[in-house]
Amino acid sequence: MAYKVKGTIWIEGPGGTFLGLGRVNLLQKIAETGSISEAARRMNMSYRQAWEHVDAMNRESKTPIVITNTGGQGGGGTIVTKEGLKALKQFEKLHKRFQSFTSRETTKVKL
Repeated sequence: MAYKVKGTIWIEGPGGTFLGLGRVNLLQKIAETGSISEAARRMNMSYRQAWEHVDAMNRESKTPIVITNTGGQGGGGTIVTKEGLKALKQFEKLHKRFQSFTSRETTKVKL
């Protein structure tokens, strides 16, 4: 039988979770669509849950990660800020290092 070392990784701030895989996926979808509601729909997540994640990330960050613009003649929209994009890149690098770590540790498991 082959065993694998598995795990999850996330970044926490003083108030709780800042970034994890689910939130990274949400941010990526917001960046793609320009909409929290569309990102939530694509993830089969309620708008409320998506908004709560966005709000929590913004509270944990020194500067906003996501900025929303309410409707109007041209409609509203949502953007992932420069700081948000930077956080995404840093998390992706961290996650790759974590995957490399679990792969290396898997080769060491001899049960």
